[in-house]
Amino acid sequence: MFSNLATKVALKKVGLPSNSFKIPDLPWADSKKSTKPSSPDGFDSGDQSPSWPSWMTVKNLPLTVQPWLTPVPPPIPIQALPKIGDTAPLDRDRELTFGGGKRVIVVFLRCVGCAFAQKLFLQLRGIATRFPGEITCVAISHSSAAATQKWLDLLGGAWNVNIIIDEDRAVYAAWGLGLGSVWYVLNPTSTVAGFKEKGWLGSSVAGSLQRSGVLKPGGAAALPRGKNISTGNGAGVVGSDLASEDGPPTIMGNKWQESGAWAVDGRGMIVWGGKALRADDVMDLEEGVKCLFGPSK
Repeated sequence: MFSNLATKVALKKVGLPSNSFKIPDLPWADSKKSTKPSSPDGFDSGDQSPSWPSWMTVKNLPLTVQPWLTPVPPPIPIQALPKIGDTAPLDRDRELTFGGGKRVIVVFLRCVGCAFAQKLFLQLRGIATRFPGEITCVAISHSSAAATQKWLDLLGGAWNVNIIIDEDRAVYAAWGLGLGSVWYVLNPTSTVAGFKEKGWLGSSVAGSLQRSGVLKPGGAAALPRGKNISTGNGAGVVGSDLASEDGPPTIMGNKWQESGAWAVDGRGMIVWGGKALRADDVMDLEEGVKCLFGPSK
């Protein structure tokens, strides 16, 4: 993700060296493994650059660091972004269903703890409270069920919002949402907005998970897909905590994941929405409400 010239130039503009995010000898890399013996402390001997010590793995990095690593690809190709007038996409596991007269606003969140995701979710929760039975509000999280639940608890609960856990990002991919570029995440507008925001809860979520023992061997068992977890206010989180051996854990989600929001009418047709323009782009969901009901609402 960080190898092309444009990315290196972008990193230089924000004051980062071009190899800032380069991690040598990742366990899921395709490169040929070195057969050179390592020294007892876990580092290669000789004049070569040191490799990771034997005790250091990606999964041992702090939970607040892991979201900055490039995740493995989703299990399906990234589809084209759905446009207004298109039929709402159907994902691989049919986590989202449309039609039958049901009006839906679906929001794809960035990682839990993100202040911009918090603003978007609180908008959605407000709409779900104002239009119970009239609009089905759905938030998709690619963070783990445990992290998403804790984040919701810190925000006071999901209330009337349906939460779907999409840790492998298959639903995101079906709706055309992949990984953003360095410019998408670290552009000047997003960077300045990030410094101004006070709603960052990532450290609180990570600290709670570590204290609760969820991340320890023998901790909370993986939740079967489709089962509800109570969030404290009667709503539920649907999905599972997926253990990945192929890349960075998705416990806290990933900073590079694109977000977006769409409104789908009772025929299953998209009437509003799209991908967020930048990491800090908090889309105006009220526009979606107007498109579902008309300006009177």
